[in-house]
Order: sequence, then structure tokens, then C-alpha cells
Amino acid sequence: MKKLARLVAWLAAAAAAVFLAVQLSYLARLWWWIDHNPSATAFMAARLEELRGHDPKAKISQQWVPYERISMSLKRAIVVAEDSRFVDHEGFDWDAIEKAREKNKARGKVVAGGSTISQQLAKNLFLSASRTPWRKGQEAIITVMIEHLMDKRRILEIYLNVIEWGEGVFGAEAAARHYFGTTAAALKPEQAARLAAIVPNPRFYDRNRNTPWIARKTGIILARMPAAEVP
Repeated sequence: MKKLARLVAWLAAAAAAVFLAVQLSYLARLWWWIDHNPSATAFMAARLEELRGHDPKAKISQQWVPYERISMSLKRAIVVAEDSRFVDHEGFDWDAIEKAREKNKARGKVVAGGSTISQQLAKNLFLSASRTPWRKGQEAIITVMIEHLMDKRRILEIYLNVIEWGEGVFGAEAAARHYFGTTAAALKPEQAARLAAIVPNPRFYDRNRNTPWIARKTGIILARMPAAEVP
């Protein structure tokens, strides 16, 4: 029994050490990204692997642009569509999470997430698209790190440069060029609202750009944009 207890204790200590090492690796990269731009994300790598399964020469389209060269309309549209309390919360919007839970329970399936911009950034930078309890737990830990290390402006800047906006399309600059043949800085309010509307399912709406739902969602976002608070 003593040998078994020692073995269990050793395994627990080893597991704790591995867990701590992983968290420190996330923390170190986030600290570096306070004033250095990430060149790629886990989500980009996963999507590129998928694309190359069909075409070995496939590439990701993404070009970093600084915060001041992204249209204010797009910043407002994204905050309205994805996280209206972005500037006020500390990483989690508990009201939105509860509303999403109730909606999912009523529908009997996952139809809403309630994730904040900070949570989505945590997932995009480091994690997979799975919805396992482990992944959600790790996402929460990374979200806390992000909120404590970065200000809201930097969080939104990184988010706008790395999120998926279509088949192999990542970031505001690539999205603006892909959909409208313009730059992220030159996006007009309606264009920005349309880009924000497709964020929840970008690859589908890349292929189906003129659905009635997109038109309705674009109109709703556009109407709410003047009231958006952005960093």
C-alpha cells in the first residue's frame, strides 16, 4: 500500500508539474505578444492542415495591420456583434453565458456560446475548436491571463488580426480585400457590419454571401454600431 501511495503521489506531482509548465508556456507567449505580433495561431495551423488535405499547396491569407489602420466601423461592428460589454468585463460576460446556456437547453443543442472576445482570442491563439470540458477550462485560464497582461486595445487589435473570416482568410486586412477589394482602414459601416455578421460561421458565409439571415444580421449590427464602446 505504501508503494502504491508513493506511486500515486509521484504521478500527481508529475501531472501538476506538466500542467504548470504548459500554463507557463502560455503565459510567456502572451507576455511576448504584449508588444510583439503573433505570426500565426493554433487555429490558423489547424485550418491550414485541413486545406492542405485537399490541396498540398494551399496557403493562409493574413496580413497584420496595426489598430489605428483598422476602420473604426469594423471595431464597433465586432464589439456589437460579438461582445457588447467588452470594455467593461474582465474576460467573462456572465449574463451572456447564462442566456446562452438557457437558449441551448431550450433548443436541446448548442446554438449559442456567450463567449467574449477575450475568450475567443484565447481559443484562437492556443486551442482547438472542440467543446470538451478540458478545452473550456483551459480557455478560461488563458482568458484570465490575457485580461491581466493586456489592455483592451491590444486584445481587440490581436483579435481583429487573427480571427477567421472565410476559407483560408484570417484577419481584418485579408477579409476586407477578400470580400470588398479594399483595405481594413477603408471599410465602410455597412461593409464592416457584414463582416461582423459572418464571424460566427465564416467559411459557410464565404460560400453563401447573400442569405436573408446575413442581410438581417447586418442591418441589426449597423443600427447598433453608433452606441458601441470600443477601446
